[in-house]
Amino acid sequence: MPTTRPTTRDTEKLAWRKSSYSDGSGGNCVEIAVLGGAVAVRDSKAPDQPHLLIPRDRFTALLTTLTHR
Repeated sequence: MPTTRPTTRDTEKLAWRKSSYSDGSGGNCVEIAVLGGAVAVRDSKAPDQPHLLIPRDRFTALLTTLTHR
């Protein structure tokens, strides 16, 4: 069964959130939002630009790898 990719409209409705480490000073930061079985990731300085859509299990693996470095 083919999978459908989310549209821009789908991601506009998401509840985007920044890291708790973000100080709000406009520095380099990403935002994430959960979309079904995936996590959407975007640049907080350019929210209208394209974003990444990563399967949840892969996103979890990424976070695990980054926190154990």
